[in-house]
Amino acid sequence: MFNVIILGLTSFFTDIASEMVYPLIPFFLTSVLGASPAVLGLIEGVAESVASILKVFSGYISDKLKKRKFLAISGYSSSAVGKFLLYIANSWGFVFAGRIVDRLGKGIRTAPRDALIADSIDPAKKGTAFGLHRAMDTSGAVIGVLLAYFFFTHYVGEYSEVFLWSLVPAAIGVALLFLSREKKVEAAARKAPSFKWKVLPRKLQLFLIVSFIFTLGNSSNTFLLLRSKDIGFTPASAILLYLVYNVVYGAVSYPAGRLSDRIGRKQLLVAGFVFYALVYLGFAFVSGPQHAWFLWGLFGVYGLYSGFTEGVEKALVADLAPAEVRATAIGLHAMILGIGLFPASFIAGELWEHLSPSAAFYFGSGMGIIAAIGLLLVL
Repeated sequence: MFNVIILGLTSFFTDIASEMVYPLIPFFLTSVLGASPAVLGLIEGVAESVASILKVFSGYISDKLKKRKFLAISGYSSSAVGKFLLYIANSWGFVFAGRIVDRLGKGIRTAPRDALIADSIDPAKKGTAFGLHRAMDTSGAVIGVLLAYFFFTHYVGEYSEVFLWSLVPAAIGVALLFLSREKKVEAAARKAPSFKWKVLPRKLQLFLIVSFIFTLGNSSNTFLLLRSKDIGFTPASAILLYLVYNVVYGAVSYPAGRLSDRIGRKQLLVAGFVFYALVYLGFAFVSGPQHAWFLWGLFGVYGLYSGFTEGVEKALVADLAPAEVRATAIGLHAMILGIGLFPASFIAGELWEHLSPSAAFYFGSGMGIIAAIGLLLVL
């Protein structure tokens, strides 16, 4: 459990840094740099998708070398550099570069870190371990959003001040990771992993396909924040909406992980996708300041979706994947989700700009329902 705590603390501080800047990006881009919603969708989609290609390769390299820690440290360090690029940004191109570097870091670290967690824990407690990690990660997000609100309201319009301060927790997170312990594997016991789709169990293949279908409707969270601005929330109050999401997400993650160890993963994942569909349907209906109060509940339910799915999905992939390709499978899952985010965010941006904001959210809601039905069939 030592590694789970250390990796949880690393994610805790890294998420403080990330969530100090993430909810501000749509407002920084559109209000300060003059970018359109379509540009926002392009930046978020490309950044996530390009980074996600690395996740499977990082996982494969981790399985091949039986090394997790070095790759995780490299990834967290890269994310810190990305935040520095946001600090010096004077055009949307710098923001684009900053998001690319930040997400590249996530792409490098995700699979080795999650495999390190799975390697360090009793197989019967994978859901608990990943749920605890997500809870610690999201607790950092809560603090990060609070700090973003503090700095943003005390330095009105000074986005660069928030970006600069985010470097402090980012550096602490990288330093903590050096304390993690990696299992030593004898050279004779090392087996080169296969990088072929056919080596994965059939059930895992089907789950990955359903995950990709869902992701096509899972556009960037920045669209939720931009929508809140359109119906009357200021950037500062929108940050508090995002805080509600993270509080619920953090509170639910650990109990959901433990529950999945007892009753199985399917029920929680299906419920999470249904919650997602309901949230996006709600965002499709809101149309003006008279619905502003409704958003508080929607962001809360959105936290239930994340709490029910993120840690549980990781545990499910770790359950289904053979041990010798565990990091590769985790990376493949993360890559599929990230690659799907590019068309998802691009489609959302285009629907928003050329039809209406509601059209983007109707599309996301429909994909959530399709994915929930898919999970019922394949798991």
